[in-house]
Amino acid sequence: MSEQMICRDVTLGYEGIAVAEGLSFTVSEGDYLCILGENGSGKSTLIKALLGLKDVMSGEIKWVNGASSREIGYLPQQTPVQRDFPASVREIVQSGCLAKCGLRPFYNKAEKARCDKMLDRLGITELADRCYRELSGGQQQRVLLARALCATEKMLLLDEPVTGLDPKAQLELYERIAKLNAKGITVIMVSHDVHMSVRYATHILHIGSHKQLFFGTKEEYAESRLGQSFILSEGGENVG
Repeated sequence: MSEQMICRDVTLGYEGIAVAEGLSFTVSEGDYLCILGENGSGKSTLIKALLGLKDVMSGEIKWVNGASSREIGYLPQQTPVQRDFPASVREIVQSGCLAKCGLRPFYNKAEKARCDKMLDRLGITELADRCYRELSGGQQQRVLLARALCATEKMLLLDEPVTGLDPKAQLELYERIAKLNAKGITVIMVSHDVHMSVRYATHILHIGSHKQLFFGTKEEYAESRLGQSFILSEGGENVG
């Protein structure tokens, strides 16, 4: 698989104060990269940098082989206000096409068809005319995933997408994301869940104390002292 993004010795921060240093990793087409780390470790700043919303203090984030930060479908963490948004499911999913509209004040036929395709792909066609705020947490996340796929089918950046979901809805969302990845969509997911990261990811990036602690395959992570300490502290997990 060809590389899509190279992060080389990157330092990130604000007003000259570093919050994450020495970040070096690559993302290739079809990878499923999970980014682990405690709150305050620099994950959010890294997300902004990958989206092109934050400049690096040093080092470089380089997109290669035709990839671009503009081709990331982004699923952010939801706030309570966003969960209560009074729009229809179709309106929200279609909004993923806004960047393609440019100055046009309407969606064209192709964009409407793309919305219908993503509604079907995520199994939410029957919810298209429902009000978003009336849906369950799991249904809302599927809607947001469909919106992200309307923006691009090349790469998804998911920021702790299962937060607030019940265990059944969490597993269903993980399985849907895994199926998307199996069809060739690159996934970058920020997560606190070491077990699910090791189960589904192909690669792990672990950030701690404002520096990179590990980058490699999930098998290498599971065999590392760092990975074993985190996996065992949460009850153990088989790598498969």
